[in-house]
Amino acid sequence: MKTLTNINKSELMSLAWQMVKRNGMSMSAAMRTAWINAKLKVKMYGGIVKFYFQKVDGSIREAYGTLKAELLPEHQDCGRKKNDTVQTYFDTEKGEWRCFKKANVVRIVF
Repeated sequence: MKTLTNINKSELMSLAWQMVKRNGMSMSAAMRTAWINAKLKVKMYGGIVKFYFQKVDGSIREAYGTLKAELLPEHQDCGRKKNDTVQTYFDTEKGEWRCFKKANVVRIVF
């Protein structure tokens, strides 16, 4: 299981730099957002997490999601290639797979 102590710092910096280039964020804002993403991913592997992200239309969405294997439905390969700028999660309220742009995560509720 992933923990906050073994987060890959290289991946963290790569994600932050990607946000600077693609979204025009300052490096400090990009690092803050990258850390929130890393913490969110770790928490979702541990159970259901409440978090907020900004949708493409600008509204803020409250979501309850998980990546914990015991809570996920049987996985079906959809044939899509992986996108490093998007975080997928299983929405426990809708019972469906959802995603959001990593640069748009707002906060995690602990």
